Amino acid sequence: MTQKVRTSLHSIAIVGSYLSGKTTLVESLLFVTEAISRKGSVKDGNTIGDSSAQARERQMTVEVSAASTEYQDVRFTFIDCPGSVEFAQETYNALIGVDAAIVVCEPIAEKVLTLAPLFKFLDDWEIPHLVFVNKMDQANIPVSTVFNRLKAVSSRPLVAHQYPILQGENLIGFIDLISEKAYHYHPGTAADTIPFPKELKQEEHAAREEMLEILADFDDHLLEELLEDIQPNQEEILKDLKLDFASDLVVPVFFGVAELDYGVRPLLEALLKEAPDPEATAKRRLSNLSKNSDPIAQVLKTYYTPQGGKLSLVRVWQGNIAEGMTLNGIRAGSMYRLMGQHQEHVNTASSGEIVALTRLDGIKTGDTLTTSQVELPRVEQLEPVFALAIVPGKRDDEVKLSGALNKLLEEDPALAWEQHGDTHEVILWGQGEIHLQVTLDRLRCKYNLPMSTHLPQVPYKETIRKTASSVHGRYKHQSGGHGQFGDVYLNIQPLPRGEGFKFGENVVGGVVPKQYIPGVEMGVRESLERGPLGFPVVDVSVTLTNGSYHNVDSSEQAFKLAARQAMHLGMLECQSTLLEPIVRLQVKTPSEYTSKVLQLLSGRRGQILGYEPMTSWQGWDNITGYLPQSEMHDLIVELRSQTLGVGSFDWEYDHLQEVPDKLTDKILASNGNGK
Repeated sequence: MTQKVRTSLHSIAIVGSYLSGKTTLVESLLFVTEAISRKGSVKDGNTIGDSSAQARERQMTVEVSAASTEYQDVRFTFIDCPGSVEFAQETYNALIGVDAAIVVCEPIAEKVLTLAPLFKFLDDWEIPHLVFVNKMDQANIPVSTVFNRLKAVSSRPLVAHQYPILQGENLIGFIDLISEKAYHYHPGTAADTIPFPKELKQEEHAAREEMLEILADFDDHLLEELLEDIQPNQEEILKDLKLDFASDLVVPVFFGVAELDYGVRPLLEALLKEAPDPEATAKRRLSNLSKNSDPIAQVLKTYYTPQGGKLSLVRVWQGNIAEGMTLNGIRAGSMYRLMGQHQEHVNTASSGEIVALTRLDGIKTGDTLTTSQVELPRVEQLEPVFALAIVPGKRDDEVKLSGALNKLLEEDPALAWEQHGDTHEVILWGQGEIHLQVTLDRLRCKYNLPMSTHLPQVPYKETIRKTASSVHGRYKHQSGGHGQFGDVYLNIQPLPRGEGFKFGENVVGGVVPKQYIPGVEMGVRESLERGPLGFPVVDVSVTLTNGSYHNVDSSEQAFKLAARQAMHLGMLECQSTLLEPIVRLQVKTPSEYTSKVLQLLSGRRGQILGYEPMTSWQGWDNITGYLPQSEMHDLIVELRSQTLGVGSFDWEYDHLQEVPDKLTDKILASNGNGK
């Protein structure tokens, strides 16, 4: 038997907003290409994608999933990506490894805005993409309204590939704007041709003319034909569409109902004819690399399977990758083609394929795999914006926690964790509340580490407002034999904000021998770890001015204890005040929501420094300001609710600032301290 020759490969990402029907579309694509004999549903929890317990419990995609199929001798690998903004890092990491993307959206005008960050990412990386307007059976607004909203969020011109045929609110067919043939949908089978609906002739003609005019912007010959009223032939239109789509110059738009398989076959046909080949994608992505034949691949996703094995999902960009090959100095293990959680063993993978490799220890998502010195661009890391303090259910589990967290961070680079130096809490950082709840579920299910959680403590500090001079501290202890004796006088002064701590001495005549002065400084530092208000003390200068010693009984330890006594007495005179950490924010929001965001920040004691239009993102503003860290915990939740889920911010610690007196009393009371 002769082996069937595969003419091409295509890797396609399925992306879009939450609840748009991405996983359902993948299921339909696999069904109509006969990769599966029966479609699963998200509701029943039996789809090829969303196979993890966390995804099925929430009925939402929480991690990237791959599935392969063949259609007309072309192998397609579909990458089902999360739609929730809290899992955007997963989506972005996968997108840079595909030839094209299908952006799935609903025919709901206000939800189209949620696609804006995704469109921007696709255009920034020049990833060809088309739009599939799903759930057309639920549309309650004109198609033109959705189309215009899509135009507003895309920096590339949209090109309608089809004109939908509706019966009331139901999608029953479409007109192909290239061939101008009309088709009628039937459940479970391909659409058949029908006579052209005369009542749609005017609308179809306008849509086709708009398509041709946009294509003519990139083809002088087509422009000349239109100016001379010459109708271009189908081959020329298709050639222009393929070229412009592959170059990310235009965004074709399709309509359908994935649950009924409506529009799925025309979508597949368009991908066959118009999607860029892997060679073209690789040429664009590797354009800045030296020309050689060394194998090059990139890790798009890391999994830790329930059996404990590590899988690295990789895109092969150049050459062939073989099982057992040494890449980056590491010998790879077995190789698989994925179908959700199912694995098909393969020996080699050629350029354009997406496969999973085992035993790539030390290799992380985004890493370039090669036999030479090559580094491909990787996706920018999203800053974490939501935090919870976590505590293991069992004390003995503290030892296992760091190892489990590090594995979770390999799977999900949008996470971060820290052992906070001031509060001593283990803090888990992520992109939102659902993101962290999914992570906690994985800790419990995969690593048997149930956690309790609470809001992280704010790392307040305290400082002083007044000076205390010649504060005396003496430590004297006799217990038979050598005793302990230390005697010091200290000056305690406030420092400007941000100066930290300074220690000095100006003793004369050797009243405190030099070998005991380090003990004095140690005692001062220890006393500043917890001030009168119960928090670490900062921005303080302490000077040793005088003292006395005993030839036999003095020691460094005795002078340390004497210094602590002096500091305890002196700090009571210095009028302590509470300081809170202030972060600097950069908030990105659609301009139509800027006023709401300004009100949101002001209502949280924020200080607005200014805002201005973003030069790299039309219709969006960048707001700069300061915000107390205590007001940050659920900021991302409210920001998203005010901006249809698309607002975001970056932040960094900036400075300490005095807490208002009324708020100070409340904070001290909640911490069990008093002024």
